[in-house]
Amino acid sequence: MQPNRRIFIFQATTACLAVPAIAQTAPVDETSDTAVALGYKHDTALVDTAKFPKHQASQHCANCQFWQAKPTDAWSHCAMFGRKAQVANKGWCNAWVKAPG
Repeated sequence: MQPNRRIFIFQATTACLAVPAIAQTAPVDETSDTAVALGYKHDTALVDTAKFPKHQASQHCANCQFWQAKPTDAWSHCAMFGRKAQVANKGWCNAWVKAPG
C-alpha cells in the first residue's frame, strides 16, 4: 500500500521540523569564541580561578538565573548562549548570577 500524498506531505513536514530541534540540543563547545570569552566550563571545578576570581565552587549553571530548565536537569539552554547549544548543570561561566529564590 502506497501512502497517499497528504500522508507523505505530513511526514515530510514533521521530519523537517524535527531536524532543527535535534540540532539545537548539542552541548556548548568550550573552545567556541563565546565560551572562551565567558570562561565557560562544563564542570565548575575546572574553572581557572586566577582568570575568574569571582568564581566560587558553589556556583554552577543550575543555580544561575540564566538556566532555563529544572534545576535537576543535566543540560539546559542558557540565555548567554541562545538556543543553539546547551550548558551543563554543573557548568559555570563568568556571566553567572544567583537565581532568585
